[in-house]
Amino acid sequence: RGSPGDATDPRVPLVGAFLVHVASSCPLAANGSVLDFEFSLVFNKNPLVCYDPDARHFVPCDWGLLRPIATQLAAVLNNNTAWVQRAEARRQACDDLAPQFWAQTAMRRTPPQVRIIPVPLPNTPDAVLLTCHVWGFYPPEVTVIWLHNGDIVGPGEHPPISAIPNGDWTYQAQVTLMVAPVAGDTFTCSVQHASLDRPLLEDW
Repeated sequence: RGSPGDATDPRVPLVGAFLVHVASSCPLAANGSVLDFEFSLVFNKNPLVCYDPDARHFVPCDWGLLRPIATQLAAVLNNNTAWVQRAEARRQACDDLAPQFWAQTAMRRTPPQVRIIPVPLPNTPDAVLLTCHVWGFYPPEVTVIWLHNGDIVGPGEHPPISAIPNGDWTYQAQVTLMVAPVAGDTFTCSVQHASLDRPLLEDW
């Protein structure tokens, strides 16, 4: 428990808070090349001073009430070679690390897993709803085709379906099929993905 006057003391109300932090980023193109470099000092989520990598100096990037302060701060940072060197080091890190990061994330291939879940329909005793769950794959483009006793079900063209991100750089998708199976029937979920040499098959 904090002592009186301590900001951690629950008896002391916090009137307000201000936060200044350094943010840097390097947006990448579809091929993994670095498109741009951004380095800024941010005040309460608003960019205050930004680094111009072409001119190699800081400029105010706030055009509101804080612009006079941003102008003064930019001058202070430009007079301090350590800050310019810090920004340049971040830019060099983007150039050096972007290809490695891109290869380990966007260019990787993670194969899918597949499972068929049958759900009997209460109002139609002879019908079963089959759901083919496909998950854990990357990149997101995936094609799922149903087969009935080895024959394709539905139209001849099967474009990639929309996948849902899992939040961990993998994706999931599902496709359903209403069937009225008879003895000897086999329904197959066929999954085509860039990580697979041949379609991944799951029978029901």
